[in-house]
Parts: sequence; structure tokens; C-alpha cells
Amino acid sequence: MGKFKHFFKTEIVLVISLIAAIITSFYIKPSLNYVEYIDFKVLAILFCLMLIVSGFKKIGLFNVLAQKMTEGSKKSKALRLSLILICFFSSMYITNDVSLITFVPFAIMVLSITAQTEYIIYVIVMQTVAANLGSMLTPIGNPQNLYLYSFYNINTLEFFKITLPVTVAGLILIILFSLIGKNENINVKFQKKEIIKNKKQLKIYMILFFICILSVLHIVEYKIALLIILTTIILVDKSLLKSVDYGLLFTFICFFIFVGNMGKIESVNNLIVSLIKKREILVSILLSQIFSNVPAAVLLSTFTENYESLVIGSNIGGLGTIIASLASLISFKLYSAMDNSKPMRYLLIFTAVNILMLLLLIVFVKLF
Repeated sequence: MGKFKHFFKTEIVLVISLIAAIITSFYIKPSLNYVEYIDFKVLAILFCLMLIVSGFKKIGLFNVLAQKMTEGSKKSKALRLSLILICFFSSMYITNDVSLITFVPFAIMVLSITAQTEYIIYVIVMQTVAANLGSMLTPIGNPQNLYLYSFYNINTLEFFKITLPVTVAGLILIILFSLIGKNENINVKFQKKEIIKNKKQLKIYMILFFICILSVLHIVEYKIALLIILTTIILVDKSLLKSVDYGLLFTFICFFIFVGNMGKIESVNNLIVSLIKKREILVSILLSQIFSNVPAAVLLSTFTENYESLVIGSNIGGLGTIIASLASLISFKLYSAMDNSKPMRYLLIFTAVNILMLLLLIVFVKLF
């Protein structure tokens, strides 16, 4: 019973997606047609990205980069901004989830050794905002982008035209919000200097990452990329297979089935189409606050061709409530695991910052 409760708490979105898929299966009976619902390209690329990023993390690449960005004499505001911006820019390539898993613990350590513990909550909140908004820029920055990019077969240049203005606006807001607090002279020194543990593996992972990007850009067939990357990982370090978030992959499968079935229920189809028509941004934002932005993007994609609004809405919709983006839950869990943590204070600050940032970006989108 205890294990079930733990699974329910840690994989709540997976549980909801599974229940949703089961309920709709009573209306559209299970058959081989279910296979047609599943976007295997998205699952394959997401699986490959998880493997490669886990490889980068294991050999210490992210720790080396983080130390180089923060070590030395500097102003305390500059240090806090560095801790936040590393999440913003890294999330564009290694996803918002991995960025936070990697750099939130690092930020806690740095702020502790520089006697800035009073800023830990605010910095983590801003790191979360930065990861969610930075990941908006690229097709591989987060799961919903990867899905929408593939589902609508969006041209790469067009995708950046959609996401770049809002990402830049988000960056400006992040910098302004990050300059709160004292600005003192500090010196950051690490007792242990991080190094790349295996430079040969680094080169291999860089090549695999390049192949994965080519697959995302429709230059390399995803099946070929999957074969190359999976075979190489098995030969180089098969333990990385254990680091993959299989729960997220199965969540996608459940939502594919749920959405596919919903699309075949005519009354439901007509209702959703009428509700979201010309309201894609607003509906995706509101839906994200309740179910998180990945399920919202998967669900709404079947009922609209307006992918520009859906990309923007599902990304800025990651701001707001703590469940609007699954990445936000990761930060909260990492902070809550600290000694003397104050979860309620964290939630209050998180909600206030996120709602304000969300409202400002909605105004920006409406005006520009």
C-alpha cells in the first residue's frame, strides 16, 4: 500500500493519463487502430535525448560548466543571476526538467557556502521560471515543444519565429526579477574542482547529440537515429538505460490513446473545437494550470490547426500554479528535501512570482 501511495504521488500525471485512456476505451473499443494514435517519432527522440543528457551528466559536464560560471570574485547579484541564467540557457538543449535536476542542488550549495541562504527560495523559484521559459525557444527544450514540432511538422525557422519574441521578453523579465536583494562582494571557491570524467565519452555523446538534433530537424530518419544512439549507448555505458524516465514515455502513450479516442467521439470533438476556436492561447494556459502544459498540448493539438497559438500558450502556460509544468514540481521536491525547508513559504513566493510573470507575458503576447 505504501509503495502504491508513493507511486501515485510521484507519477500523478501518469496515473491521470492512464485513467483517462481507460475511460475513453469504453467508448472506443481497444483495437489495433490504437497504434495509429501513437507518435513513435516523438517517443524515440525523447528517449534518445534522455539517454544522451544522462551521459553528459554522468561524466560531469554540467558540474564543470556550473563551476566555471560561478567561481571567483563577483557581486552577489551577479552570482544569483548566473545561477538563474544557467537554467535559462541550458534548458534550451537539455530540457527544463534536467536543467533543474542538475542546477537547483548546485544553487543550494553555492548560496549556502556564500552565506546567502535567505535567497535560496527566491533563486530556486527564478531558476524554475528560467528553465520553463528558456526551454520554450527550441524544439527539444521541453516535451510539449518536441511533440508539437513533430505533430504539425513545423518548419524549423518558423518555429523559432514563433518562440523567439516571447523567449526574449521572458529573458528580460527574468533579469529584472533576479536583481532583487543585496549586492555584496563575495568570493566563490569550491573545495573540489569538477572535471570531465571521460573525455572520450564526451566526444561520443556530442556526436550522438548532433545525430539526435538532425533527427529532430527531419534530416536523419528517426529510426536510424534511434538505432545508432541506442546501439552506441549499450556499447559505451548501458547503465544509462536505467536513467531514462520511462514514466514520462508511458504518460505520452496514454495521452495519445486518450486524445485519439476523444477525437473519434463526435459530440466531444465538436464541443472542444467550438470552445478553443480563436482561443487557443487562453484555453491552453487555463488547461495547463489544472493538468500541466504537456497534457494540455497533446489534447488540444487534435482539435486545432493554429499551432502558433498552441506553442505559445502551452509554453507560457507552464507558469502559474505549481502543477502547470512538471518541471516546477521537480524544483519543489528538491527544495523540500532540504533541512529546515519551508514548503508553504516556497509555494507562496512561487505562486506570486509565476502569476505576475504569466500576466506580464500574456499582455506582451496580446500586444505584439
